[in-house]
Amino acid sequence: MYNYDWSVIPRNMDVFIDGALKTLEISVIAILFAIPIGILFGLGRISKNKIIYLISSTYVEIIRGVPLLVLLMWIFYVMGQVFRLGSYWGSIVGLAIFAGAFIAEIVRTGIQAVPKGQMEAARSLGMTHTKAMTHIILPQAFRRVLPPLASQFIMLIKDSSLISIIAATELTLNAKNLVATSFASIEVWTFVALIYFIMTFSLSLIIRYFEKRLLKGEA
Repeated sequence: MYNYDWSVIPRNMDVFIDGALKTLEISVIAILFAIPIGILFGLGRISKNKIIYLISSTYVEIIRGVPLLVLLMWIFYVMGQVFRLGSYWGSIVGLAIFAGAFIAEIVRTGIQAVPKGQMEAARSLGMTHTKAMTHIILPQAFRRVLPPLASQFIMLIKDSSLISIIAATELTLNAKNLVATSFASIEVWTFVALIYFIMTFSLSLIIRYFEKRLLKGEA
């Protein structure tokens, strides 16, 4: 019969807090890299230049078709050997590249959701394509892509649990190490699940609050 030892939680609270903070740190840095990557390739996906469109589409389709775990392993063991990334930066690069492909699709759909008449009207007023995109299309698209971008960040926090496979120090790896020494697998993993839930649910509430503010501002 399994003997529960919930005292392992308060005794090792510093391990959980450190892991949670490191998870958030890696996720925030990764999303900050992923957003410009996503914008760049999202714009490339609607480009009339065939080469740019092909490069952007290839990146998006390949990355979205490869499991994150496989991508992390490839970056750490192949790309990491060339650029000496290490587990910390290897995990950030992997998460950023992976999330960037999904953000690219969010950006593409956000831009294409803006009525085509907006671009035509801007061009008829003498604006260049770049100016029309910068001053007319992108501000409108931004309002549409903000909620899914925020949701992507939440997904990234959950996906970051996979970086423990390349020995990146974060919540999941700290939990694995603690289970190995305490043998309290049920207690530790239950508490880790609770921490992930608190982080993601709290962010969901914050996102909903700003979404309501955004909708009020548009009304």
